Amino acid sequence: MESPGELSHMENGVSKAVIGKESWNNGIRTAQNMSTSLMRKKSDPMLVSKVRFQMLRQFLSNLQEVILGTKLAVLFPAIPLAIAADFYKFGRPWIFALSLLGLAPLAERVSFLTEQIAYFTGPTVGGLLNATCGNATELIIALFALYQSKIHVLKYSLLGSILSNLLLVLGSSLLCGGLANLKKEQRYDRKQADVNSLLLLLGLLCHMLPLMFRYAATPSIFIANSTLQLSRASSIVMLVAYIGYIFFQLKTHRQIFESQEEDEDEEKAVMGFWSAFSWLVGMTLIIALLSEYVVGTIEAASESWGISISFISIILIPIVGNAAEHAGAIIFALKNKLDISLGVALGSATQISMFAVPLCVVVGWIMGVQMDLDFSLLETGCLALTILVVAFTLQDGTSHYMKGIVLCLCYTAIAACFFVHKIPAPLDQTNVNLGLKPSSGLSA
Repeated sequence: MESPGELSHMENGVSKAVIGKESWNNGIRTAQNMSTSLMRKKSDPMLVSKVRFQMLRQFLSNLQEVILGTKLAVLFPAIPLAIAADFYKFGRPWIFALSLLGLAPLAERVSFLTEQIAYFTGPTVGGLLNATCGNATELIIALFALYQSKIHVLKYSLLGSILSNLLLVLGSSLLCGGLANLKKEQRYDRKQADVNSLLLLLGLLCHMLPLMFRYAATPSIFIANSTLQLSRASSIVMLVAYIGYIFFQLKTHRQIFESQEEDEDEEKAVMGFWSAFSWLVGMTLIIALLSEYVVGTIEAASESWGISISFISIILIPIVGNAAEHAGAIIFALKNKLDISLGVALGSATQISMFAVPLCVVVGWIMGVQMDLDFSLLETGCLALTILVVAFTLQDGTSHYMKGIVLCLCYTAIAACFFVHKIPAPLDQTNVNLGLKPSSGLSA
């Protein structure tokens, strides 16, 4: 007789043959998947096994897996509270805070659902799904900011995601891993770090070109349109490089990026393809709704709390949005599995820099919004120094807690900088000045 767990798999359209054939381990289970999986917990199939109607039982089983299958389930009530706060016209700072909290479990659940779909699509399509949806929350927030012409919020949030991954996530992982393994030598494979570092340096070059172009131009010459065209050309170069990176990762050199985590119990699909796809669409729509709330209320939250928009966008939003992935990276570092921790930090930073940022430029081009790669001097300088510090930190293939301390202190210094950094009121609404002035500026 079949156990309740096996019965649940059969009802969701997951046959044993498919489970055995389409193991995610046959493809590339990326470091991001490994890190977010630590935030998951197994649900009890007995809770819904006694429901008489099969369709209702299947729906409740999926609901149980999606809602209760994460350790961040305690934050799910923030989602209806945010919607209610908007409906009943509560304070806009409350809407912002509740929406931000609600995004944390949703980001982890998107990773879970794309992994479930990958069991049925095969390793290549599954890898593409995870490469595309790995930072879905940040990308959706950026697109809503682009739609509302809040270019400064868009640039700040994407820059914050890169900085938090390279300094906070990587730094805290090296710090905690070094302290937990004082008597062991922590080593990692430099090959993956070298590939990501090269891509980050290419992205930095494309970010710096519009900025240097603006400062090198003669003051009397109007160069805003030329800067915009240069940004669009550089964005196409970055997207081509990212496509090459995906092919390199999934096809020709997949062994470099494969996680070496050994699981005693091989993970299996717990949902059918169409069930996972439907839930993924629903989760994405909810993320879109909360992202609209976040973008629409960030100025009110900044004014109410007395915190600059730059600090909220660069520090708070990335920390909350990727909480599950960040926690997973630290846990793997504690287990002396730095390759996975580095894969999380560097992989996410590379995806934001080489995919999300140029994609927003291209989408803005299509929409007629003047989004460029000029992040202004302060922001670009922070990005450049961060990439250089990380590159030097990872050059020898070994780690100790002092490296983690240095990276965390760098992040603290940058956070302090943007805490006191204020942008002029006119730029808080739109970035229309991009087409009127040589500077596209985030800051005056």
